[in-house]
Amino acid sequence: MIDTSLIGHVIGPRQIDFEFGPLKLFCKAIGETNPLYTDLAAAMAAGHRSLLAPPTYLFALKTAVIFPTEWISLVGMDADLGKLFHAEQGFTYHAPAYAGDRLTFVERLSDIYDKKGGALTFMVTETAVTNQDGHSIATLHYTQVRTNT
Repeated sequence: MIDTSLIGHVIGPRQIDFEFGPLKLFCKAIGETNPLYTDLAAAMAAGHRSLLAPPTYLFALKTAVIFPTEWISLVGMDADLGKLFHAEQGFTYHAPAYAGDRLTFVERLSDIYDKKGGALTFMVTETAVTNQDGHSIATLHYTQVRTNT
């Protein structure tokens, strides 16, 4: 049974250092060649203090400190992981994240709802990301869906 009473529950704060090495591996893995993400001299010449995070990189960092399976287990959606799917994700950016930053993630379960007469259960989380100075960097939105048939 899915525990909807956990709507509003928070995991975090959890912190991670945004390091150069993992960023370079991420860029290589996705074929990212933009020098703002891969070349420190180019990023600094463009007026940045370090390498920038590519658009989806904050989600990768988030999953390193807040595992998606934490929510799945907590709300009771882990009975059959083969029925669980990534439905949607989105990003609202407030400021750049830079290699060398210490980022803090606080994730809130914002909704659980059914569709198609209960055949599908959706779980929605929202993650606030701040840097070491307390500045808001981004809000991450993530939806997972479980088939109940």
